Amino acid sequence: MIEPNAVRPVRVKNDVDGILLVDKPSDWTSFDVLNMMKHRFSVRKIGHCGTLDPMATGLLVVLLGKATKLQDSLMGGEKEYLGSLRLGMETDTEDSTGNVTATADWSGVTLERAQETARSFLGEIEQVPPMMSAIKLHGKPLYKLARKGVTVERKARPVTICAFDFTEVSLPDISFRVQCSKGTYIRTLCADFGRRLGCGACMTALRRTRSGEFSLADALSVETLQNSDLEDLREFCRKMWSE
Repeated sequence: MIEPNAVRPVRVKNDVDGILLVDKPSDWTSFDVLNMMKHRFSVRKIGHCGTLDPMATGLLVVLLGKATKLQDSLMGGEKEYLGSLRLGMETDTEDSTGNVTATADWSGVTLERAQETARSFLGEIEQVPPMMSAIKLHGKPLYKLARKGVTVERKARPVTICAFDFTEVSLPDISFRVQCSKGTYIRTLCADFGRRLGCGACMTALRRTRSGEFSLADALSVETLQNSDLEDLREFCRKMWSE
């Protein structure tokens, strides 16, 4: 039992500078990854370049120490994703984790029409961010309002779709590859794609494979980090970081 006036030990914070690429698993939030690293390695300063939804997996660019100053410049890079969607179903989150809000017959959709519709999104488009997002209104994230059943008007924002290609098609399911600018919501792209086809759609899987110059091929698993010590972390960062 700790005495009331006893001096509690202060946990020392470690200075680690660098960029770390992490393969975020499904059902972990981006914050979960940072929180795990904070507690395991007791790092003084940590951030990341671009949030991934809990259901999404793949590349999370983690910044440590002095590297956090690069956040704005690194977040501006083009992103690449592999994902899948299902036609004929809409949800309140625009992905398969949400409540179904509408269903429709998709049987009239042909491969050719789907491909033509995908091409219509190429270039700069206007996209309305989803309610289930971290965008803030009066300092409060929209997803907190959405969880209370509150919907507010959101302004459309310009984003750029550089590629929207199909990798596998077995209607009503379509697997795809997207290259896009920062700030693009892929589940909103899927929902808008379905609306343009007239049958609705929702995203069923998503994996980020590239962010700017960084590739998922160089990322470490969460399990590897959980089994590493501070010196391992410093070594991982040295391989990716130069001032």
